[in-house]
Amino acid sequence: MSLFQYDFMIRALVGALVIGLTAPALGIYLVQRRMSLIGDGVGHVALTGVGVGLLLDRSPVLMAVLVSAVAAIAIELLRERGRTSGDVALALMFYGGIAGGVMLVGLSGSRSNANLMAYLFGSLTTTSPQDLAVIVVLAVLVLAAMLVLRPALFAISHDEEYARVSGLPVRRLNLLLAVTTAVTVTISMRAVGLLLVSALMVVPVATAQLVSRGFLATMLTAMGLGLVAAGAGVWLAGTANTALGATIVILAIGIFLVVAAGTAVRRALGRRRAAPSGPAPAVEPCDVVLESAPAATAPAVDLGGSDRATAPR
Repeated sequence: MSLFQYDFMIRALVGALVIGLTAPALGIYLVQRRMSLIGDGVGHVALTGVGVGLLLDRSPVLMAVLVSAVAAIAIELLRERGRTSGDVALALMFYGGIAGGVMLVGLSGSRSNANLMAYLFGSLTTTSPQDLAVIVVLAVLVLAAMLVLRPALFAISHDEEYARVSGLPVRRLNLLLAVTTAVTVTISMRAVGLLLVSALMVVPVATAQLVSRGFLATMLTAMGLGLVAAGAGVWLAGTANTALGATIVILAIGIFLVVAAGTAVRRALGRRRAAPSGPAPAVEPCDVVLESAPAATAPAVDLGGSDRATAPR
């Protein structure tokens, strides 16, 4: 009996593939900027949006997008100022976000525990057609922005000061990355959960960096690996009756470990082949050894009345 004869499994597969394609496309910029864990922080705040949606009987996905987008913009503005107190403000925002989310979800109804677990660890099989439509539309917008604006986004991720001197709108591009990060985290929470969302944005990128050269090749490879992990994770979770989000993340990490081991073995074999097979040839002593004259006995240089002199070569 095929797993995909059920509508909810088809929705789960479509949602997982869309997220598996979109998350690495954004994650490569976060890895380049050394902001790999920002997804965790935004995910904490997104839980407050989920709680607001459940409490007001509105779409939790849309409310989480709005709340997490505001939080991501605040994070970016704090990062731009670069003040020492920014870390404290971020910590307060993260912990306040998850605490507020837990409290609001608890006030939303009798099934609060089930709702909370679904958003923390993912529950794509319970996604409604309306939620799936929102996920697909937002994912397409994020993916289009990452691909169309790739040169400019790469420039600010690689060297922000150079990009600013070159005339790029650095602040607007940074805010765009912040908002798209919030959107990606929000749409990914139904697949892998808010506590695991950073893994899907970072692990495929880390794997692609082991085998690809160049930014575009790494980006496309990471997106392909995200698709493989997401699709295989849905099938394996349905077959083995395991948690969908955890299965996808474990598969992504497993692919990374296999590729890392294969890369290490290939490099070791390459070094062995490059090493000389026989004993190293003996180095013959030099026939003549030249000793430099002491500085005190160096001949004087006639400057010929000039105030500039060059050392004799």
